[in-house]
Amino acid sequence: MKIKHTILLPLTALILLGGGCGSGIEGSGVPEGYSLLWNDEFNTKNFLPDHEWRFVTGKTGWGYNELQIYVAGLGEDAAALVEDGILKITAKERGDEVISARINTRRSWLYGYFEARLKLPQGKGTWPAFWMLPENFVILPDDGEIDIMEAVGYDPGWVHVGIHSRTYTGATGKNARKKIPTAQSDFHVYAVEWTPDFIKGYVDNELYFEFLNDHEGNKDTWPFNKPFYLKLNLAWGGNWGGYEGIDESCLPAAYEIDYVRVYQKSSPALG
Repeated sequence: MKIKHTILLPLTALILLGGGCGSGIEGSGVPEGYSLLWNDEFNTKNFLPDHEWRFVTGKTGWGYNELQIYVAGLGEDAAALVEDGILKITAKERGDEVISARINTRRSWLYGYFEARLKLPQGKGTWPAFWMLPENFVILPDDGEIDIMEAVGYDPGWVHVGIHSRTYTGATGKNARKKIPTAQSDFHVYAVEWTPDFIKGYVDNELYFEFLNDHEGNKDTWPFNKPFYLKLNLAWGGNWGGYEGIDESCLPAAYEIDYVRVYQKSSPALG
C-alpha cells in the first residue's frame, strides 16, 4: 500500500481512533500557533492493524546487531497490546528467542510539532525509541533521521534526542541528553518541533536540544525538507542497548505509550 503523506489537512475528525481525552486536545506545551492535526489515544483494543499504523517485522539486526525478532499481531500472545488506553510494546521470551514490536505510521508529515507521552522499560538490554524517518528513504543516515526519544536500560533515567544525516552521524551526531529520574516509573511527554529553520527537542515542555538549518541547500547537513513518518519500537540488545550486556531476568519489559499527537501550523511552510 502506498504510504500517504500530509503537509496540511483540515481539522476534521481530529480523534481518528477514539478520543478518551475528549475533543479539542491541544496540550499545555504545544508552541503557539499550532493546531492538532492527527492523534492516536490508543483507546481501542483493535487499533492494529488498521489504516494508520503498520507493523515492521523480522530478525535482521536492523543495522545495529539487535537481538530481538519484531513480530506482528496484537494481544497477549504477541508483543503489542492495547489496554486501558495504553499501548504496551513488550520485549519477552518466546522459546529461545526474544520478540518485540516495531510500528510505523502510514501517514507522514512535513514539519510540525510531534509528541508522545511515554513510560520507559526497565532492564539492561532494553532500547526503546520514538523517532522519525523520511517517507522514501534509500539509505541511512544520508536521508535523515530524527530521534525524538531514545534511551537504554543500562543507563536508567537518561533520555536522548537528536538528528542524524550524512555529516552528523556516529561520533559527529547532533544530540543531547537529559536526566529524568522517573523516566522508567512515570509517564513523561517527549516532543520535537521541526520547521524549515530548526529542529528542537523537549521533555515535559522543557527545551534541551536545538539544531539549526544552515540554509546552504546541502542534503548532507539538512535532509529534513521532505515528509517523515513516526516510529515506535522496543529493541533488545544491539550496539547501544547491549553495550554493557543484557539481563534476561528483566524480561518481560514493557514500553508504554499513552498517546501520540501531531500538530501543524495553518501554513507549515512558515515554520
